[in-house]
Amino acid sequence: MDRVIIRHQYEFSAAHRLHCADLSDEQNIKIFGKCNNPEGHGHNYVLEVAISLPVDPMGEIATVEELDELIDTTVIKPFDHKHLNKDTPEFADLNPTVENISKVIYEKLAPKVDDLGSMPGSELVEIKLWETQKTACTYKG
Repeated sequence: MDRVIIRHQYEFSAAHRLHCADLSDEQNIKIFGKCNNPEGHGHNYVLEVAISLPVDPMGEIATVEELDELIDTTVIKPFDHKHLNKDTPEFADLNPTVENISKVIYEKLAPKVDDLGSMPGSELVEIKLWETQKTACTYKG
């Protein structure tokens, strides 16, 4: 059966502080600069989710409402308008760089995407997380 890759984008806003506990304050400031501000700073993230799935015999792709709900419950509600270091267990001890955030989101989504009821045979291909208009990270698992 033919397969296609569909991509959907979602948005959420979050604050974080880039800080490594194994480094001195001076080293953290040198490496992370203004992103090491003790109060944190924020971003309006854009998350792109790419899913591979079979096309049914009529050439249609299953509806995406279930995917939207999955993203909402797995990513948006837990991270939107949160300080990632302080408000989320995933980043209590993990530096919330765009790379680490991307990996966490992928790992949270992958097993759930594989079991989407309205999209049998669906697989998470990759996620792309835009932190700024110039900076993004793609994670493929």
